[in-house]
Amino acid sequence: MRAYLLLMLVVVFYAGNILTGKALSELPPLTIAFGRIAVAFLVLLPIGYRSAWRSRHLFIRHWKPLLLMTVTGIAGFNTLIYSALQFTSATNVSVLEASIPAVTVLLSFWLLRERLRTVQWLGILLSLCGALWVVTNGQLLRLADTSWNVGDAIMVAGAISWAVYSIAVKRYLHLFPAHGAVLAMTGLSVLCLLPLVAGEWMIVGVPEISGGQWSGLLYLGIFPSVIALLLYNRAVATLGASQASVFLNFVPVFTMLGAYLLLNEAITLMQIMGALVVIVGVFFTTREKWVSRQFGERSTIPAGD
Repeated sequence: MRAYLLLMLVVVFYAGNILTGKALSELPPLTIAFGRIAVAFLVLLPIGYRSAWRSRHLFIRHWKPLLLMTVTGIAGFNTLIYSALQFTSATNVSVLEASIPAVTVLLSFWLLRERLRTVQWLGILLSLCGALWVVTNGQLLRLADTSWNVGDAIMVAGAISWAVYSIAVKRYLHLFPAHGAVLAMTGLSVLCLLPLVAGEWMIVGVPEISGGQWSGLLYLGIFPSVIALLLYNRAVATLGASQASVFLNFVPVFTMLGAYLLLNEAITLMQIMGALVVIVGVFFTTREKWVSRQFGERSTIPAGD
């Protein structure tokens, strides 16, 4: 239950990421990603410095999984999602982001040999359909009529990137101290993005950042980048990549609620119906003991997962 509550906080912070991103849309994507990660590094430095320094031999010994988590989860996904928004609509990005749990399940099934019960697969399908229902306002046929472009391809890469990160966290994060690992990955992300953002500024010029935009970057650097990441890593270690990632289907639901409360946007009946489907799908996917009692299915999840 604690892991589920942590994941709900993660969803709230990620929904806030989308809402805050609207206020920063005038900034170039690499600038947003770099600013967000740079703030996160400064916040994490006093928290994780001692842990990272004491465990520096672990980072050197296991540099490959550390680099994998850095590139896919912190540097890669943030850069890809902001880049995708430069070419495609927020609706398309939301639809493709909702596919992350399904992608994670498929990759976990393939790479980690994770097994889920039939009812849990049904729950994943329900939550995915509910998320799509929310972002399309009940008009699922709109997906077939959507004009896909390079931004959609970038977001597909982003979905795969986060799915790989979730699996890597489950498999490798236990090798490192929690705070020290996030600090190390964030520092590596700053180094990775520094030459890229320098190239962006050479092309479009150095942007002038206003006070409100600084506030937005501070939010992105503290809540989605630090607090949410630590909570998500902890939840993945407890629940597994497949079950933890299904909670990301709540993101469009909480984004919808945030837009209603903060931006005075209307909520339609179709969106409410989709939100309920998401909740039901997550319930079926995560309540293993309840599923076992109700349907009498034997667990096929390998011991230790």
